[in-house]
Amino acid sequence: MRPFLIFILALVMLKPVSAQDSLQRQSVYKFKLGLDIPIGTVALGSGLTSLFLKKKKQPLTLEEIQSLQISDVNKWDRTSIHFHNKGAKISSDVLQISAMVSPAFLYIDKNIRKDWKTVTPIWMETFALTTGLTALTKELVKRKRPFVYNPNAPLGDKFSKDAKASFWSGHTAISAASMFFIAKVWTDYHPDSKYKPLFWTGAAVLPAVVGLCRVGAGKHYYTDVLTGYAIGTLVGILVPHLHKRFHP
Repeated sequence: MRPFLIFILALVMLKPVSAQDSLQRQSVYKFKLGLDIPIGTVALGSGLTSLFLKKKKQPLTLEEIQSLQISDVNKWDRTSIHFHNKGAKISSDVLQISAMVSPAFLYIDKNIRKDWKTVTPIWMETFALTTGLTALTKELVKRKRPFVYNPNAPLGDKFSKDAKASFWSGHTAISAASMFFIAKVWTDYHPDSKYKPLFWTGAAVLPAVVGLCRVGAGKHYYTDVLTGYAIGTLVGILVPHLHKRFHP
């Protein structure tokens, strides 16, 4: 949650300056208080609420773990229980971090770089909203991770609070939000670019790989990954789209 709070703070600090920037008139996007205030409120509120709920959450007891039945998991998610690959976990972490920082490469483009004070806060809003909603949902649903049902998984991991934070996949959601944000912003600045298919293909593929790695690591079910993918995609596209100066 620390990256989430840092992004919120940076968002609050940057937006008053960027709103006064004369380059904003040239930007594809613009700030809209009627949009930015609700997004900021939901992102901050959900993040803080999730922290409060996580403090109150109790980890699984030995009796609860021993009483778990594989039949409690729906049939299409049941195969996820048998995975617990450390390499897949490391890969998912690396890919998620890579996706998180990837929007910075948008500034290689001179037109986007010129509007960085407009684009950056929108990027932060996208990240903060995805992270906040993900964290809150995890604490409300408290779905047990697949490895909790796996007899070969370390028992110590099953006693952590994180063992009850499966739904939905945050790695997948954040990766999807970041990558689709890149594709959306590039498309908005270069609607006639021949490279658009490459951006959208990359946006679709990388979060999918992250999701598969999370399943392989025993951290998530397929439904966790699919939901996280859908939420991240929606936020990554919708937040910049709603900030567009002109809608098609």
